[in-house]
Amino acid sequence: MQDYYEREFRAYHRQTFKIDPASFLTPLEIRLQPGDTVLDVGCGSGRDLLCLRRKGFNVIGFERSRGLAELARQNAACKVVEGDFETYDFSRPALDAILLVGALVHIKHDKLQPILQRITIGLKDRGKILITLKEGEGSTTGTYGRKFYLWQDRSLRKVFSGLDFRVLDFFRQVSPIRAEDVWLGYVLEKTPDGIE
Repeated sequence: MQDYYEREFRAYHRQTFKIDPASFLTPLEIRLQPGDTVLDVGCGSGRDLLCLRRKGFNVIGFERSRGLAELARQNAACKVVEGDFETYDFSRPALDAILLVGALVHIKHDKLQPILQRITIGLKDRGKILITLKEGEGSTTGTYGRKFYLWQDRSLRKVFSGLDFRVLDFFRQVSPIRAEDVWLGYVLEKTPDGIE
């Protein structure tokens, strides 16, 4: 799976970088203040980092693919950490928000909750999360053998509730790349000690 993003990083960049992110970033942006620190996990080649940096946010990228990480540094002119989110220690930064735009589509259903918990450990109380995942049942295999795990809204809400995340916003969008792909998008808030 990861071989695709290492080997085909330039093709992935060409396919995704020119997509206008406003439709899915705006629901998060309106809940943040200029200067807030945002970590973009699975930042790809830096499209969303660039958009948020231009709007006055302090952005940091996180990317496993070395090629994509380097493109993100060039495109967004910001710090990009190279690492694997399944093993990286996310506890150090005090983050105002975390972006997970398509970043967890290859994660098995039973692994999503523990991985989300790992990634969001450094998020401040009342910090925000933007997450998008593909809608459907089970899983599907795409180009280059990439496996995508699909979700229903009710199942995702159970995962979020189990982590004491409150859903602030929900949206469903058709992919600009493949009309048959529908994305489920959520803006979440980390509630302190489960308090609503």
